[in-house]
Amino acid sequence: MYKGKFVSIIIAAAGMSNRMGSKINKQFLLIDNKPILAHSIEAFNRLKCVDEIIVVSKEEEVEYCRKEIVYRYGFNKVSKIVKGGKERQDSIYNGILSLNSNVDIVLTHDGARPFIRKEAIIKGIEGAIKYGACVIGVPLKDTIKVVEDNDIVHHTPNRSLLWAAQTPQCFQIDLLKKGYEYAMSEGIVGTDDSSLVEKNGYPVKMLMGNYDNIKITTPEDLIIAESFLKQKDRYIEQLHLARRKI
Repeated sequence: MYKGKFVSIIIAAAGMSNRMGSKINKQFLLIDNKPILAHSIEAFNRLKCVDEIIVVSKEEEVEYCRKEIVYRYGFNKVSKIVKGGKERQDSIYNGILSLNSNVDIVLTHDGARPFIRKEAIIKGIEGAIKYGACVIGVPLKDTIKVVEDNDIVHHTPNRSLLWAAQTPQCFQIDLLKKGYEYAMSEGIVGTDDSSLVEKNGYPVKMLMGNYDNIKITTPEDLIIAESFLKQKDRYIEQLHLARRKI
């Protein structure tokens, strides 16, 4: 329990890997000799403020995920592995239906984002308690162009107003349920969970995240991920050397 709130995490790991060009689900590819999904689950499993984790997997990968990820790495907070749906939205809803009945706060996270930091997770939980709904994200660095069907630039939006939404996305459970129920009743398909809460009329707070909280989608992302891990290893090594000198 975190400040008297039961906190649940839904990790989406049922997506396709078309852009990765891999024969296996990208969630099971290795970085630092550990599956990407294992890195993502571990970030939440080790935190006292997290009470349960629901993993949503492809139906044909549920048992593999159970044996090779959850059991192998001892993720004791994973209470269920549930099958995903046709779209990400369907998969997350299956996760919502599987939540503990005591849940107060729900965080949804992409299984392919292995670099989420402890500070961002706690910030998201506190944000959900305070605001009802919030998203971890970062301001865009690039100028964005809105392009018409003929590839002609229609307009250039003000970059200072644009953020890249990441995960976790964090909600009080009632708001998330109402957002999903509204989306289903109206036939709305959103690209993320917060958009469904927004469309139901509830304001969503944006919270500053980290640029290294990348979603591993393409082979190039794997190279970037390995680079992040090497930098982290060098930092830890330097920290240990500094402590020995004290």
